[in-house]
Amino acid sequence: MATGKDRQKQLAREHHVRQMQRRAEREARRKQVAIIGTSVGVLVVVGGIFAAVAIVGGSKTPSAAASPATSAPAEASSAPPSAAPGPKAFDPATGTCDYVADSRGGPVKDVGKPPAKPAGSPKTMTFDTNHGDIVVKLATDKAPCTVNAMAYLAKKKYFDGSKCHRMGPDAFPMLQCGDPLAKADGKGQTDGQGGPGFRYAEENLEGAKYTRGVIAMAKAQEAGTTGSQFFIVLGDLQLPPQYTVLGTVTKGLDILDNVRKKGVMEGGMGDGTGAPKDPVELKHVTISG
Repeated sequence: MATGKDRQKQLAREHHVRQMQRRAEREARRKQVAIIGTSVGVLVVVGGIFAAVAIVGGSKTPSAAASPATSAPAEASSAPPSAAPGPKAFDPATGTCDYVADSRGGPVKDVGKPPAKPAGSPKTMTFDTNHGDIVVKLATDKAPCTVNAMAYLAKKKYFDGSKCHRMGPDAFPMLQCGDPLAKADGKGQTDGQGGPGFRYAEENLEGAKYTRGVIAMAKAQEAGTTGSQFFIVLGDLQLPPQYTVLGTVTKGLDILDNVRKKGVMEGGMGDGTGAPKDPVELKHVTISG
């Protein structure tokens, strides 16, 4: 027959288990980051990004010391990384891409998967925003699978009506968008976790520089986790070459400069980033050329 002391020990064990589970869940969320943040030359992890380094793509890794002041944007994921085989890189012999199901969890706006073989060679992507057009010259030759995925999502109106959910301060000047389910009101607990339900390999990393005007894709800690989230660099960021460079903004940076001057809402990740006070909505996205 169990004694009072036995019961106390059992309760203590159960309490310890619950604490460990909560800690594991917090760590899993923290590590599902998407960009490696850095400022003052120090690699950082972003609040939901990993405390050591991983950005804009999913707050959804390399390693570095965490520092709120140098956090980066991230595509968040609510679940631990998947143990499933990662997607393959572009195969020039067959001209095909590999898009695989993203089993990491998190909110999904499912519009299907892009065709494995890119059709055509798009040159320009235009974001029709509530502030005016932002035009991007695409690096199609160097990032064929990424451009193909973005073109597919744009055609499916995946981005239409979505809001950019994260903007950085002077120490980390960038704007993160591409989560179609983000509320961007400073209250959305899942902002940065939304995705298309598929992932693919990173591209165009050799010699990648994240300077003003570059638009790059967010990702989680592990390789092969690029999805739909991206970030536009509004200054020069000292990031490792791990985020696919999608292209370069040729028109509209002044729009985002004005938005950034108005600051961010409270309720961010505690690193100076947050939803823009002056909302940026992607009304429609088109790809041409």
